[in-house]
Amino acid sequence: MESEREHFNLSGPLHLTFVDWSNAHHRRSVAASLVQGVYILERDRQLKREHPIALAPPWWEFFHFKLLRQLVDDADHCTFGAIYEYRPPTPHGHQSLDASPRYVIAFRGTLTKAESFARDVELDLHIIRNGLHETSRFEIAIQAVRNMVASVGDSNVWLAGHSLGAAMAMLAGKTMAKNGTFVPAFLFNSPFLSAPIERIKDKRVKHGIRIASSVITAGLAFASKRNYNNQQADSRSLSSWVPCVFVNPGDPICSEYVGYFEHRKKMDEIGIGAIEKLATQNSLGGLLMSAMGRDSEALHLIPSAVLAVNLSPAQDFKEAHGIHQWWRPDLQLQSNIYKYT
Repeated sequence: MESEREHFNLSGPLHLTFVDWSNAHHRRSVAASLVQGVYILERDRQLKREHPIALAPPWWEFFHFKLLRQLVDDADHCTFGAIYEYRPPTPHGHQSLDASPRYVIAFRGTLTKAESFARDVELDLHIIRNGLHETSRFEIAIQAVRNMVASVGDSNVWLAGHSLGAAMAMLAGKTMAKNGTFVPAFLFNSPFLSAPIERIKDKRVKHGIRIASSVITAGLAFASKRNYNNQQADSRSLSSWVPCVFVNPGDPICSEYVGYFEHRKKMDEIGIGAIEKLATQNSLGGLLMSAMGRDSEALHLIPSAVLAVNLSPAQDFKEAHGIHQWWRPDLQLQSNIYKYT
């Protein structure tokens, strides 16, 4: 069955009749819409909706993008990503054209539909155990990113993703950054797997728990000399990559990013920032996996980001986690830049 949210004319950002690429709201709205286009591509496939009744094309055509390629999972043959090319009608007449992308590689999140649900949940479980980098879906994704960047350069490519798709884009961006290639990224409701400390109301208790956790994590990381050296090298490589991370405090899947960056700032203020910088390069789960000799990649560990927090109240988890919130014209955002030094 069709949902109103699948129809661009009913739920898309129709107010963006002109895109000013220097405007952060416009960039965010277009990136989120292209991710929604991937969701609808898979729904079109499942429901056998083809031209002229397919619902996906307006989600990119409205902004003058062309679908170049669908990224298809080798396990269940579902569409999990898409590569778009920006083709403005009058290239030399656009304001701020230099700020626009030439290509956008977008990834969708989990779909709760029978044909794709089992595979998507399998990937979600890989995120929980820090093993997304070992999956064939990610191999398809990172190869697409590498090929595109090799063809047109990193400054001409954007990454975008929501939920599971944000984890894919995050991991792809981190993988490229470790090799000195910094691809702009728009990450919506990216998973941050941690105890829900951010939901504790008492600020002193919350801060105390975070300090204790940081000391334990930093100590274990330092004790593991090999892991310590590897993490130091990775952080130096990653420090220049500054993805845009969009979170909603009402979404427990991503809300810990708020405390993650704010805690690091507070630790600097009280003079123990060195402990926190080491702690934020590691996760307890990742350290335990490494101790057992297993390769582990904790997705949420990023040294730098533009963190945008949606302060608009959400009615429920579905709204707080949904992709549609990110193109609302009345969105109340609080943005901060966190840069590792």
